Amino acid sequence: MTETAELGDFLKARRAALDPADLGLPTGFNQRRVAGLRREELAQLAGISVDYYTRLEQGRARNVSDSVLESLSRALRLHRDEETYLRNLAAPKRKRVARPKARRIRPELQLMLNAIQSPALMFDRYGDVLAWNSLGTALSFDFAALPAGERNIPKMFFLDERARELHPEWGTVAKEIVANLRSEAGKYPDDPYFAQLVGELSLGSEAFRKLWATQTVREKAHAWKVVINPIVGELRLRYETLRLPDDPGQALVIYTAEPGSDSERALRLLASWVADPAHT
Repeated sequence: MTETAELGDFLKARRAALDPADLGLPTGFNQRRVAGLRREELAQLAGISVDYYTRLEQGRARNVSDSVLESLSRALRLHRDEETYLRNLAAPKRKRVARPKARRIRPELQLMLNAIQSPALMFDRYGDVLAWNSLGTALSFDFAALPAGERNIPKMFFLDERARELHPEWGTVAKEIVANLRSEAGKYPDDPYFAQLVGELSLGSEAFRKLWATQTVREKAHAWKVVINPIVGELRLRYETLRLPDDPGQALVIYTAEPGSDSERALRLLASWVADPAHT
């Protein structure tokens, strides 16, 4: 699908997500047969003509100005990540981007991972896991046991049934993963591997197809996650995502537990289990 078609789908999805009641517009059945705002209502809120907005949704508009994008962002009530995604689609980088070959991290970064006393891993823009420490692979999936091409977070989550057992809040995390993937894909609209990855996930998972169609966008940053670890049971952990300054396509994610919590004690127990030579 072209970026112009993606732009139209994104605009329609965000328009449908708006509640007319929040804007003082009539919501009765006789007035509205579909969810969200009508095209003419959104065009009026954005201060652009209905014809121009229609051409945007239909992928027939080119060289969209900054002022129009700002007006659309305000009218659609987009948050920062969504506005960035809108701009990426409206003014895509034309340089074709190929998938990096055999992405590896610098040895110094692996040393840093090994020194971190919490679960930690590194991934690229596609969600491919590039490196991890011992607690990182003991937390959920055993990355070392997987072929390199299968160490992909979206694939593991949507195509491996174990993900539902490991994540009791599977639905919430699934939405987050899809929103993260769409945010990254919007930065590289000409990258063929994103299309291949989304196609594989769409064919293999109905849940993914439905979530992808919602057009939700969110950068991976920080949040809480609950994991049912097969060794120590339930862990409630907070994660933080740190982008590499010299390669924003790679990121480090670190999981930590609340001090003094059951999860912190369970995490220490898991660290002891990992450190036991009998389990290595």
